[in-house]
Amino acid sequence: MTISRLDEPKLLTDQVYAVIHQAIINGELPAGSRLKVRDLAAQVGTSVMPVREAIRRLEEAGLAERVPHKGAVVKGLTLEELVHVYDVRRLLEGEAARLGAQRITPEECDKMQAAYHKMRAAISERDVNGYLDQDENLLATLYAAGGNPVLINLIRTMWEHCRAYKIVGAQGPLEAVSDDSLWRHQEALVAAARGQDEVTAESVTEASLLEASDRIKAMLAAQKAQKAAQDEA
Repeated sequence: MTISRLDEPKLLTDQVYAVIHQAIINGELPAGSRLKVRDLAAQVGTSVMPVREAIRRLEEAGLAERVPHKGAVVKGLTLEELVHVYDVRRLLEGEAARLGAQRITPEECDKMQAAYHKMRAAISERDVNGYLDQDENLLATLYAAGGNPVLINLIRTMWEHCRAYKIVGAQGPLEAVSDDSLWRHQEALVAAARGQDEVTAESVTEASLLEASDRIKAMLAAQKAQKAAQDEA
């Protein structure tokens, strides 16, 4: 048997892509950040070529875009895109929740509960990425129970695409001690899963996404108004 040699440049590009991708997903490179090839190459300790290729792949994935006079930047947030993204999420995740509630096992419900407790701990610590990670773990357990891997892959792609929106939407409630909007729906979802109540699981999921999109819209609008006021000052 002949084994092909490793393509070292390709492996290096994969590593650079993974590092920049993670920085975007975690909010370390927020929306609008310029992706300067030489600066990034210096930070990750490589030549510019793998960084250029990584940025090209980020553009293909919808996480970066070209802006006149700036070059590549982390893709910004728009209200129009927000509406489209969350409309699709409601369709996909409502169905995934319904299917998952039909087939989920007690062990998988326990796994959801464990993720819920970790999520509440992250909220207490004001850890936005920790909160989002555990929220996604909880949902992924329910959705995977439905047995449709194609649906799960589509949902994960949507999560990645809108991570920046999710960070914006979670930051406000994390600062409000009495705000239960980050955990109320998940608590109800765990209960629906334990009861294998597919109707409630679907409706809770859709309600959660509607509330989240409305919250993000309000925060983006407030940020836009604040920026306009600063520009006028």
